[in-house]
Amino acid sequence: MPDADAIGAALVEARAALATGDVPIGAVLLDPSGHVVASGRNEREVMHDPTGHAEIVALRRAGAALGTWNLAGCTLAVTLEPCTMCAGAIVLARVARLVFGAWDPKAGAVGSLWDVVRDRRLNHRPEVVGGVREQECGALLADFFAAKRP
Repeated sequence: MPDADAIGAALVEARAALATGDVPIGAVLLDPSGHVVASGRNEREVMHDPTGHAEIVALRRAGAALGTWNLAGCTLAVTLEPCTMCAGAIVLARVARLVFGAWDPKAGAVGSLWDVVRDRRLNHRPEVVGGVREQECGALLADFFAAKRP
C-alpha cells in the first residue's frame, strides 16, 4: 500500500476518534506485503487510559493478530508525529518503517523536539517518512482544538 493510502486509512481512524471526544489521531500497521494488520485511534478519553494513543493501540492489536511482539518488516502509519512514549514503543516493537502525517513541534519525538527513533544508542532504528498528507492531518487536529477553545 502506498504511504499516502496508509495515511488515508489512518485518517479514517482519526476521524472515528471524534465520536468519543478523543484527539483525532489514527494509526494503521501494515505487514511486510503492505496489507493492514491492525488499526487504532486515540482511546484515552473513552478507555480512561493515559497510554491509549493510536500508535500503542495499533501496536497492541498487531501483536495480538500476528501472535508476536516483534513487528520486524512492518510499517506503522500515523496521522501525527509520535510522542516519546509511542516512539519508544515503535523502537521496542522493531517496526521497520514509520510513516506519519503532521509534525508535532510541541511533543514530537521523531525529529521535532526529540529524535528517539534515530538515536544511535538504541538497538533498532526504523526508516522514517514524515509529512505524508501533512496538511490534511494537521487540519483535522487544528479544527478539533479550535472547536475546544471559546
